[in-house]
Amino acid sequence: MATRALITGITGQDGSYLAELLLDKGYEVIGMVRRSSTVNFERIAHLQDRITFVPGDLLDEVSMIHILQEHRPEEVFNLAAQSFVQTSFGQPVLTGEVTGLGVTRILDAIRIVDPSIRFYQASSSEMFGKVVEVPQSEETPFYPRSPYGVAKVYGHWITVNYRESYDLHASSGILFNHESPRRGLEFVTRKISHAAARIKLGQQDELRLGNLDAQRDWGFAGDYVEAMWLMLQQDEPGDYVVATGETHPVREFCELAFGHLDLDYEQYVKIDERFFRPAEVDLLVGTPAKAKKVLDWEPKTSFADLVRMMVDGDMALLSGKLDSLS
Repeated sequence: MATRALITGITGQDGSYLAELLLDKGYEVIGMVRRSSTVNFERIAHLQDRITFVPGDLLDEVSMIHILQEHRPEEVFNLAAQSFVQTSFGQPVLTGEVTGLGVTRILDAIRIVDPSIRFYQASSSEMFGKVVEVPQSEETPFYPRSPYGVAKVYGHWITVNYRESYDLHASSGILFNHESPRRGLEFVTRKISHAAARIKLGQQDELRLGNLDAQRDWGFAGDYVEAMWLMLQQDEPGDYVVATGETHPVREFCELAFGHLDLDYEQYVKIDERFFRPAEVDLLVGTPAKAKKVLDWEPKTSFADLVRMMVDGDMALLSGKLDSLS
């Protein structure tokens, strides 16, 4: 019998790469989607006939219970969230309900239906926020600087609490920034790669960004989903930082993206204070030492290759050589 896995947030960047990975490993994949007439299947259009889609919502624990009872997954990957940091300042309550309390609802559904289910929680480097040490490890104290970061801290600790209280195989991946050609256009990396391609094609004149000096630890989402899967294959659950161990400023991302198209980013990128966060996170860089030691995982894609991959993807998309992000 094929292993059955439930992925919440399957239509997102990480969900699409994880679904590909699990299907390649012979899994039966169940994808939870919200009851909505505007569900975007663009990232997983090439997989739609291989996935069982079920309606559900992290705001509704009963829907989670019903999904677990009907489909009996052996593994659950919780990737669903209100995941855009800037939006969390404008919608802090919704962010808390989905990104924070939503984790409790799915964990409680597992406790009620089948405590043997293995659970993965998508934690975030944004939990470190105003960092108290560099680099950040599994032992680094959290100091979130956004409603999104605060909600992720709640989701992280409730996962630990259910693991310890009910002996669940519940693990958290503290993922640092991970990007790809499937990243949403609201995220700065995709905003840059997409704008560079549009400017090269004569479809746009300039790009407005916020803090170019903010530094992040950027990796490829396709590499990171493998770490998620590996966590649930361990005998014991745990928490893992998933990162490259390198840090790069937004400015360098611009330089590489525009340079890949023989453009000088300084001629096109304009600073706009509207895009500065109310509370900025200046430096995030993780140490994946535990993931390397325990999971035998390390990133395969370099920062420069990631940037080029994203720019090439947008050039193909905008040139009409790609029908979708798949």
